[in-house]
Amino acid sequence: MKFETSQAVQYHTGKFPPRNLDYSAFLPDLLEATDALARYDQMLQGMHNSEILLAPLRGQESLASSRMEGTFSTLEEILQLQEESEGEDPTKIAKEYRSEAVETYLYSRSLKEAHQQLCDGYPLSESLIKRMHQLLLSFGRGTGKSPGEYKTEQNYIGSSGGSQVSFIPISPEGLSAGMENLLTYVTDDSTPPLLKVALCHLEFEALHPFKDGNGRVGRILITLLLWRLNVISKPHFYISRYFEEHKAEYIRTMRNVSAEDAWDDWTRFFLSAVTSQARQNLLIAESIQSLYEEMKIRFSELLASRYSTQALDYIFTNPVFRNSRFTNNSGIPKQTAARFSRVLLEHQLLETKIEPSGRQSAVHAFEPLLKLVRI
Repeated sequence: MKFETSQAVQYHTGKFPPRNLDYSAFLPDLLEATDALARYDQMLQGMHNSEILLAPLRGQESLASSRMEGTFSTLEEILQLQEESEGEDPTKIAKEYRSEAVETYLYSRSLKEAHQQLCDGYPLSESLIKRMHQLLLSFGRGTGKSPGEYKTEQNYIGSSGGSQVSFIPISPEGLSAGMENLLTYVTDDSTPPLLKVALCHLEFEALHPFKDGNGRVGRILITLLLWRLNVISKPHFYISRYFEEHKAEYIRTMRNVSAEDAWDDWTRFFLSAVTSQARQNLLIAESIQSLYEEMKIRFSELLASRYSTQALDYIFTNPVFRNSRFTNNSGIPKQTAARFSRVLLEHQLLETKIEPSGRQSAVHAFEPLLKLVRI
């Protein structure tokens, strides 16, 4: 296909990091965003088992980020795929699902594994970024898009399937120096951390280092950078929902950095996104925590067992699950776990999404939690 590039904005060569950005001008926005993040982070730290919050939030993040690239799935599909792939060969599991669900699941898997590698002490580096990309495109439609490898031909950004180009990222010849410059800037202590995250995300998207998957990798990097720069205590902040809801402004303000040197506008947009999404995440976290405390009493009354909290934690962490995996993997005696399923179904705390068939057991969903996080 021949691309029309006459009206396209070119990458801002030599202008990163911006030299004349007045950090003091962003102080009110920066303080507001920092406060909102701190409140969310404090809530997360106060939970006895943060995974009961993170599992549904990761699913929500995966849906929003993938939808920005035109890939649509449901929260139930992603949570079920995540639960069934635990300890299994994901390529085998994925054959049973729609390609859109697989791509969204791969985002969630890349996000989780990147978090774990940082927690294990691996540095934020080009090799880690390439590893994320490799996981993201490891099977399905992405396998032909050079997983884990930088672009070797000029790529373009425009309308999906169209020939009109709106932005031309850095050339393959300039990419190595561009990525090195970006990662060096991450270690620069002269910029307030939250502003640094804003600028780094913009720069990564402008470099567009891969043939495909740049947007998704770039949004994962936001979370990793916030944690790496000690803005949050753990790498668990998800922002794609705000970007999806304000997609036109997100794209426009990024584009205008290269077109008009409008770093100020982008920075303000990013800080506003962090503030809004942190507050939204806090509300979700508080509602999940309230539901958990309510259900802790309900499960105890209905199940009448010392394993009731163990069952509750499993179901909050895996709100869509195959009954056989709950019976075998929850750590609860099998006969007791089977009784729990029956009781919870009888009292409509669980809903059957897929009936048992042959050797496959039923798939159940914990609808009270899904209602809080479904988008």
